[in-house]
Amino acid sequence: MTTEIINKTTEEYILQIFHQQRENAQNIANTDANTRIGKLRKILKWTLENEVAIGEALFKDFKKNPAETNLGEILGVVGEIKHLIKHVRSWMKPQSVPTPMNMIGTSAHVKFEPKGVCLIISPWNYPFNLSIKPLVQAIAAGNTVILKPSEMIPHTSALINKMISELFESNEVAVIEGDAEVSQQLLAQPFNHIFFTGSPAVGKIVMSAAARHLTSVTLELGGKSPCIVDETANIKKTAEKIAWGKFINNGQTCIAPDYVLVHQKVKGELVEALKTSIKNMYGENAEQSDDYCRVVNDRHFKRLNGLLQEAIEKGANLQLGGQNNGSDNYIAPTLLTEVDDSMKIMQDEIFGPILPIVSYNSNEEAIQHIKNREKPLAMYINSGKESNIRFFMNNSSAGGTVINDSIIHYGHTEIPFGGVNNSGIGKSGGIWGFTEFSNQRAVLRQKFGTFKMIYPPYTPFVSKLIRFFVKYL
Repeated sequence: MTTEIINKTTEEYILQIFHQQRENAQNIANTDANTRIGKLRKILKWTLENEVAIGEALFKDFKKNPAETNLGEILGVVGEIKHLIKHVRSWMKPQSVPTPMNMIGTSAHVKFEPKGVCLIISPWNYPFNLSIKPLVQAIAAGNTVILKPSEMIPHTSALINKMISELFESNEVAVIEGDAEVSQQLLAQPFNHIFFTGSPAVGKIVMSAAARHLTSVTLELGGKSPCIVDETANIKKTAEKIAWGKFINNGQTCIAPDYVLVHQKVKGELVEALKTSIKNMYGENAEQSDDYCRVVNDRHFKRLNGLLQEAIEKGANLQLGGQNNGSDNYIAPTLLTEVDDSMKIMQDEIFGPILPIVSYNSNEEAIQHIKNREKPLAMYINSGKESNIRFFMNNSSAGGTVINDSIIHYGHTEIPFGGVNNSGIGKSGGIWGFTEFSNQRAVLRQKFGTFKMIYPPYTPFVSKLIRFFVKYL
């Protein structure tokens, strides 16, 4: 629909688009549910009609299998849009509230109004999903949006640009491509809300930039998400679920199990079951598998290979994998045991196909291991014993928790997704995404009467009346 495809990245052009959207923001804010649902339907239609093109773009960027693209990229977007279409009309309605005793004579409600001009900075690991899901939440809430996709996935970024330019005028939704310098130019603008998905390190930069304008933020970050396997877990099923959750997208998933904490009694059994599960999924040589994608670029390949080599040099035991091919950014699915906290692989989020396995002897020891780190984005508890599950839940904190499975909570539209502290600020998905992009405006109406009785001067009667309110209301 737009007459100009967004392909400039200069500061002047960013300012032009930002001011156009700010001028148009109130018009978009005043749109009704039918109009917003119509926009969501357009995005849904485009997504379904371009399934093949989305798959091709992601394969070009890092050899992601089209089936994995459908699963990890398109399915979540389609589910989110359908959920928003079903519910946004009711979410937009003013939310009435009860009247407390000291407010008799008034009525009040909460109005969900759009925050205004929003910036979405999306990552490279699930570039379509993590661009479009927050976008449709922002649209459902009635905002204008500038979307900055990652420069590390140029084919998918260009496809998203094409999609948005076909569906929206740039004074409502625009895509601006570019590198970190473009992100800095965008962050210099006084947006009403910023939604960022990425690492905690960059999240701090985004939050610092937002603070200059007192801009609200949603930060979906990451960290070292632990996966507990106690002695009562079904080891075969648990290994299958861990292997899938870890190695899908080549381990480049913010909620992937970062490391396993396994009870010493079942450590050997779990390691062997993981080996079997990995081979069942990707064959004896994952490099030849069409189902195993690649590390996104040479920089991340070198980072991951460096973590692996440093761990081995410090005494980690290579149980499976370790093979790599720098010409193709390939690292085999890799299992490590005998790791410790002196190794960088146990200090930083791995974000790749390397899974350290740490043993423990008591529930308290496992929990202490988790508490020694920042609060994670996700935590996985695999157990057949309810008392153990309760213990791990009651003595830990995480953005989200899955019991006896891995990573599937991201696809649930009726629970919030997000981190806590270092792993993220704010929640998204479903009504939480709608609320995140909305200002919850308190509206109070004086229907009759007055509070004049408590105005100055504070006579003995007025003072006594105020003391009555303090004591009995």
